[in-house]
This record gives sequence, C-alpha cells and structure tokens, in this order.
Amino acid sequence: MSMRSMLFVPADSERKLAKGAAAGADALILDLEDSVLPERKPAARLLAREYLKGSAERGRLWVRVNDLKSGELLDDLAATVPAGPAGIVLPKILGPGDIETVTHYLEALEAAYGLTAGSIAILALVTETPAAMLRMGDLLKQPLPRLKAVAWGAEDLSSVLGAGNPRTPEGAWRPMYEQARLQCILAAHALQVEAIDTVYVDFRDSEGLRHSCEAARYDGFTGRIAIHPDQVAVINEAFTPTEAERILARRIVAAFESGSGAVSLDGKMYDIPHLKAAQRLLRSVNASG
Repeated sequence: MSMRSMLFVPADSERKLAKGAAAGADALILDLEDSVLPERKPAARLLAREYLKGSAERGRLWVRVNDLKSGELLDDLAATVPAGPAGIVLPKILGPGDIETVTHYLEALEAAYGLTAGSIAILALVTETPAAMLRMGDLLKQPLPRLKAVAWGAEDLSSVLGAGNPRTPEGAWRPMYEQARLQCILAAHALQVEAIDTVYVDFRDSEGLRHSCEAARYDGFTGRIAIHPDQVAVINEAFTPTEAERILARRIVAAFESGSGAVSLDGKMYDIPHLKAAQRLLRSVNASG
C-alpha cells in the first residue's frame, strides 16, 4: 500500500487518536516524540500500546519513537512493538548505523513476541541532524531491508544549527533546507523507497497546502506528513494521479505494445523514459487502491 498521507497524532490523547483514525489518512503515526511532553511519555506508551492492540487496522499504524540519544527509545519499542505496528518512524538519525541498531532491536522483539521476522518497517527522518545530511550517501552502501520510506524536516535541523526560521518571509525554503529537501528526494529514489515530504505548518491554509503538495509530487515526492486531520483529504487528492493522467499513461503503455522504441500520440513523441514514467504512475494508482 502506498502512503500518500501520514497523519501525526499525539499518542497521549485518546480524543486526538479517535479523531485521527477517522481522517482517512493512508497511515496514522502514533507520536511518542516531539508532541508529547517528557512527563507524559509513559502514559503515551501505554495508550499507544492499547490503541494498537484494539485496532483492526494495524497495517496502517506507525509509531514515531524517540531518537537513539534520548534514552527513551528502548522503552518506546518495548511498549509498542509487541502490539505489532506496521512500522517505526525513526527521528534524528546520525547515519545508517542508527537504522542498523534499531533493526537489531526490532529483530529481537519480533522473535521474543512471536511476530513475523522483518514485519515491522522503518521510516527514517534523514535530514534532522548535520551528520545525517553529510552522510546521506552512506545509506546506499549497505543493505537496509526494513527501510521503506525516508522523510525530511527543517525545524530540527534549524534548531541544531542555531539558525532562524527555515522559510523566507514569502514562505520559500532557505537554501540550506531546500538542499535537505532535494537530498531526501534523491536518497529515496536511489534507495527505491517512498519519499515523504515534510509537514505544512499552516493547517488552516488548504490552498497553500494544495499548491505545495502539487509541487512536491511534481518534484518526486510520493506522499506527505500531515499534522492536522483537515489536511489529509487535500494531501490524498494531490498525490493521486488525475483521471486525465491515468488515461494518458494507459495510452502510452498501449502504444508501446507495438514494439517501437518511440511512439507518437496527439502530435507528441514519447520514448522509453516516458513509458517507464507511465508504468510507474499506473503502479502508484494500483498501490493506493
């Protein structure tokens, strides 16, 4: 299943968990990290575990754990992995070593609780530390079989750098964060995993979100993180190919069945890269149901 939309929900709020479940997101992220105060984390773990146990849709439930340096990660995993979430969102990585370490933890917990080996995936946030930015290419140097998606974020990186607002007064990303965004897209496609765009913080600005999502999909992102239920429908629509796009893709695929290396449709020439793009679009339609 594709993940056009991934909605963050604070795991310590039963009300928000219930509201989030009804939003129609492809994936729901039960957050144990930034949206939960330190003193609320034990309660959040208990609520997340009970929510996972009681859900018939665990295949779309993810858990954002705390990072390795926080001292909270093992408690997060021990509380939630036995309930079988679809995956773990791993923040603030420093490089592929962090993913490998969490992979070993997941292997041990899956074995201990009788879960299918390798069933819990990892989405890594790959731009939240300077080390991760500088080592992003290292993700390609070793197998990371649990890594199913990568995402990026600007606020944590800005905080680590002691910098100001990552956006200009006009709302555009400053050069540092545009680099992070582009590196995330390149890493995702090099790794052949999903590329998830960062949050759009003004959840009341539906039109701005729509334009931002359309640009993100155009650039190569396959989905986006939402921070409010009202954003989900806009994100889903923006990351779903239109009927016109689907029709054209089917026509391109059909035209190449003649065996030619280039074809003409409506006065335009299409070659093999266009065929591959059309096939990829149709696969994304099938994956999203």
